Amino acid sequence: MYLNVHSQYSLRYGTLSVEKLVEQAKTMGIEQMTLTDINNSTGAMEFIRECQEKGIKAITGIEFRKSSALLYIGIARNREGMKELNDFLSFYNLNSMELPDKPWDFQNVYIIYPYSYEHRDLKENEFLGIPYRDLNNLFGKPLSGIREKIVALHSVTVSNKIEHRLHTYLKGIDLNTLLSKIGKNDCCHEDEVFLSPDQLKKRYEGYPFIISNTEKLMNDCSSSFEKGSKNRKTFTGSTKDDKALLEKLALEGMEYRYGRSNREALKRVQKELAVINELHFSAYFLITWDIIRYSMARGYYHIGRGSGANSIVSYCMRITDVDPIELDLYFERFLNRQRSSPPDFDIDYSWDEREDVQDYIFKRYGSNHTALLGTMSTFKDRSIIREISKVMGLPAQEIDSFTDPTKQEQNRNNPTFAKILAIQSMMQHMPNQRSIHAGGVLISEEPITYYTALDLPPKGMPTVQWDMYEAEAIGYEKFDILSQRGIGHIKEAVRLILENQKTKLDIHAVSSFMKDPKINAKLKTGKTIGCFYIESPAMRQLLKKLGCESYLTLVAASSIIRPGVASSGMMKTYISNYHDPENVEYLHPVMKEHLRETFGVMVYQEDVIKICYHYAGLDLTDADVLRRGMSGKYRSKKEFDRLVQRFFDRAKEIGRDEKTTEEVWRQVSSFAGYSFSKAHSASFAVESYQSLFLKTYYPMEFMVAVLNNYGGFYQRWVYVHELQKSGARVHLPCVNNSEAKVRIRGKDVWLGFIGLQGLENQYIELIPAEREANGPYRDLADFIKRTGITLDQAIILIRIGALRFCGKNKKELLWEVHNYLGSKIVPKQDTELFCTEAKELYLPELESSILEDAYNELELLGYPLSMSMFDLMKSDYHGDVAAKDLSKHLNKTIRLAGNYVCEKTVRTKNNKKMWFGTFLDAEGEFLDTIHFPNNTPSYPFRGKGCYLILGKVVEDFGCPAIEVEKFAKLPIRDNPVF
Repeated sequence: MYLNVHSQYSLRYGTLSVEKLVEQAKTMGIEQMTLTDINNSTGAMEFIRECQEKGIKAITGIEFRKSSALLYIGIARNREGMKELNDFLSFYNLNSMELPDKPWDFQNVYIIYPYSYEHRDLKENEFLGIPYRDLNNLFGKPLSGIREKIVALHSVTVSNKIEHRLHTYLKGIDLNTLLSKIGKNDCCHEDEVFLSPDQLKKRYEGYPFIISNTEKLMNDCSSSFEKGSKNRKTFTGSTKDDKALLEKLALEGMEYRYGRSNREALKRVQKELAVINELHFSAYFLITWDIIRYSMARGYYHIGRGSGANSIVSYCMRITDVDPIELDLYFERFLNRQRSSPPDFDIDYSWDEREDVQDYIFKRYGSNHTALLGTMSTFKDRSIIREISKVMGLPAQEIDSFTDPTKQEQNRNNPTFAKILAIQSMMQHMPNQRSIHAGGVLISEEPITYYTALDLPPKGMPTVQWDMYEAEAIGYEKFDILSQRGIGHIKEAVRLILENQKTKLDIHAVSSFMKDPKINAKLKTGKTIGCFYIESPAMRQLLKKLGCESYLTLVAASSIIRPGVASSGMMKTYISNYHDPENVEYLHPVMKEHLRETFGVMVYQEDVIKICYHYAGLDLTDADVLRRGMSGKYRSKKEFDRLVQRFFDRAKEIGRDEKTTEEVWRQVSSFAGYSFSKAHSASFAVESYQSLFLKTYYPMEFMVAVLNNYGGFYQRWVYVHELQKSGARVHLPCVNNSEAKVRIRGKDVWLGFIGLQGLENQYIELIPAEREANGPYRDLADFIKRTGITLDQAIILIRIGALRFCGKNKKELLWEVHNYLGSKIVPKQDTELFCTEAKELYLPELESSILEDAYNELELLGYPLSMSMFDLMKSDYHGDVAAKDLSKHLNKTIRLAGNYVCEKTVRTKNNKKMWFGTFLDAEGEFLDTIHFPNNTPSYPFRGKGCYLILGKVVEDFGCPAIEVEKFAKLPIRDNPVF
């Protein structure tokens, strides 16, 4: 009798989760029902699984609406019917078209229209649905011809009246309107709740044929779900051929990586191939290899990272560049016989190449079988409070007060705030909107619309309507095709070096980079600005504290810098033990043997596996399952508890001391929740070395590449500063030299037009393109004629100095440009048959100043280039000490001027704020500051500019910093224009 049930996936409409919905139905004695969420099938597969578990017959469908108006409901007779519905919705989504008033002619779908006397010509599969509250509309009406077409349409949307009120808040948020302005037709009826089958039949007892029609329709429908992989099953079309091809490629790759006679590598390759074949993962490896093969043929650079780097087969097939033998990585961390969730490869590309790789995947494996992975954003704490407050019509000031964490105490007794919190508690974690996963791609054996309808987000590629967790539950192993700026830096730097220095680099010769003393010297001293993953203040400090000068130490640093390890105190313990390895106290000889590399500290997820395997005697498969359980990624608590007990039982069987075992378990379990994959860290470290090689030997081209790929951790001016330090002559934008991006020729670097505030995209592209086509611009008049530029855009270019080649100062050019463009008539952009000289006018001398130029640059670039921030200060006092000499003044109170770079706010254990600051001194050297809670309220950060810092010099493992006592922003000289 339930043909129209909504879950929370009817976004900002339904209030019931799928799990809660099925539980309520079971409690009410309902034996079959249909999930028909509005314009989506997100919850269909989850609904089928939940119903199977609870012994309820699941039927699936979709309710189609245009705005708030119900068009029709589609109910699938079987899985083919659900595919038809998903295909129908996908077609209109992917073509950005409105749903039609009449659906397609479906073969396996029942269509239910809302009851209306006008509906007379119904097809065999079409019905009219009527709620019991509208049954009086049938009274006295001739029903001949439609008697067998009327069915009961009792919708379910909420649990009770309280949830109905929540539903109205959701609709207010959805419509972005006040509660008082929500129309009656925008909301569901208060009676849209579950009734027992007898109660519902009683509502229709005056029309028994409606009950009969409804039961007959539902009895003809069913949905089912079969466990197992839904990924494409073969690469070649044959599992036998897949196995043979994978073996051939792995062995050929092994020879490339290890030579012909490496028995250890051969043994491991053969072991992995057996597991891959047994678990039917050959096609997954081959498809990944095919993606890599395509991208390498296109000249794209990739990083294969994540747990896939634990596999020697993936290393041999060039999916990853991390040697699992060298780093003692466990294949079981990636794939094992008991793994409950599928693994995946993370493949990183440059941000501007990933889309082409994705496009290849869609074309190679077919748009019907390929889709991007979706994600589901939920209502979050502060955003919920803001949204609820808006629909209540509260003033902005009061809303800001409610969302300010520091004012929670004063709002505690506010009845309005209490009401908002009550609504928030019900709405929290409810799905809010569908979005797109960072990089997941699905390649399906069957057409993917058997399992979902498709959306078309801004990326323009079909996207499934559920997230990675649902994909895993259905049986999909995703391919993560990701992007990052770091690869863009490397790729463009290599190209610029070839152009500018005629030097062709092999950026993949990483093993030689790791042994290079010049590169390791930069690593040791934290001179890593612009380098992937190792440029942040915290990472640079860690490198200096460790005196890091090797690949393995960098791999460890890439893991212990992560918040979980750092906040637990393990980072400090690691640094201390690193500097005093002889005095490390190991809990047990096994810990010493297997954690010697990390000085007794568990740094990686693989360390958890090692200890479970070597200390407790678990096999590697069970050890990885246990690791996943401790990190919250294993859903079977019963299986997890069994393995915990097995850990203790096996340890006792092999003679381990019981108290020692308890302490080993305490350390393992407390660490595993925030541990990091060693393979992941190793992949990051490889890329860091590549960046560092370029920065060491080709610093100018490297920093230009960083700027052209939109930087990294820091603001743009920091990279310009670093470029100047490398010896480059950095010039302001120039219409006769600059491109859209930063341009380098020899040691001369011209800033690009991108980043120039207010300059429109059409001129960013047009100015260099016109110059390339027809030669340099001769003067202002020639520039105006050839570009057709407007007055406001020309003024921007003049103020930044981009027309300085004309030989006139900015004020003269501004006067002149108003003569040309001050009227509304714009010169036509036509090629002249005869070139006529412009009439030259003579003006009195108009003076310009470098200070005025610096203010123009601050406004238009965001930073000055003609002067430094220290030159702009009213005072020429730069401090008593230089940043490079801080270590000579330990425990002394010093004064020092610093140009603000960035800050980081953290909360102490008693919830007080403290800050960490990063500055540059007048010599361009970095310095770090610590601002404890007792000082931070009195001396806050006030944005960009120079500060006078008073504080005590402290040092932690050789890394100096200033504990700030007083702190003030320094005034700068007045703008001469004003």
